[in-house]
Amino acid sequence: MQKPQESESKGEGKEVLREKLKRKLALVEAALYVAGRPLSLSDLCSILKTQSKDKAKKIVEMLAREYANRNTAIEILELKDERYVMQLKSEFAPYVKKLIKRPLLSPGPLKTLSYIAIRQPISQKKVIEVRGRHAYTHIKVLKEMGLITIEKRGRSAMLRTTDYFADYFGLSRDITTMKRELKKILERETSEKSQMEDA
Repeated sequence: MQKPQESESKGEGKEVLREKLKRKLALVEAALYVAGRPLSLSDLCSILKTQSKDKAKKIVEMLAREYANRNTAIEILELKDERYVMQLKSEFAPYVKKLIKRPLLSPGPLKTLSYIAIRQPISQKKVIEVRGRHAYTHIKVLKEMGLITIEKRGRSAMLRTTDYFADYFGLSRDITTMKRELKKILERETSEKSQMEDA
């Protein structure tokens, strides 16, 4: 039979563990919220001050289940390469689109970035031919922002997007998958536009 003191200390121990877990869940939630982009397990390990990716994975999955059970407008999703993102559920996006802050990129550089992303790897020469001479400035801005890389191949320069680009826009880092995702987004945007015009 357990002594009263022993059972009390066991109860206190469980309470301490529960509080520690709550704190870890809150830290991961804060990290995903503030980042506004997908985070890798390495990112989450550094927030949780642990080297165990398994521990970080368990905590973020627990948090994702919590969000799923709450059934709110926000969800936590696992992407490829063990990355996690906190985002608005797609069915709510049309209702709040107008409240979204202005994008960091103006329409010109954004169009140039889209063109590079869908056709990458692509030569700088080809981008300039299609997008015009002002695209030189766009490319410079996109490189400074860390969204694209420029690789010299002989006399030509090849452009491709970075992992940061994939993370920033919540896309897969795998180029083939990313291109499919981008095509779907463009198709959706086009159909929404035509529906609005028909209305």
